[in-house]
Amino acid sequence: MSNKTQLVEDVASRLEVTKKTASDAVDAIFGHISKQLADGERVQIPGFGTFVVTARKERQGRNPQTGATMTIKASNSVRFKPGKGLKDAVN
Repeated sequence: MSNKTQLVEDVASRLEVTKKTASDAVDAIFGHISKQLADGERVQIPGFGTFVVTARKERQGRNPQTGATMTIKASNSVRFKPGKGLKDAVN
């Protein structure tokens, strides 16, 4: 499993920049993706994949502790569809 610290270290190494610069770049990328999704926009990165916001309807569920029926509020969710380049890299 990889985490943000390892990602920053890899970016810093590959680009031969400081970890601070790499961290700022990673934060900027994640910030841009988050803002676009919050605005309801799709984010498509060729060769990697597409992030899109989908709406979930209100629905009935059960409280796992009590078994009581409850209403789960409508919400937005982020979906990711991998691109061909990512699929090929994994397979």
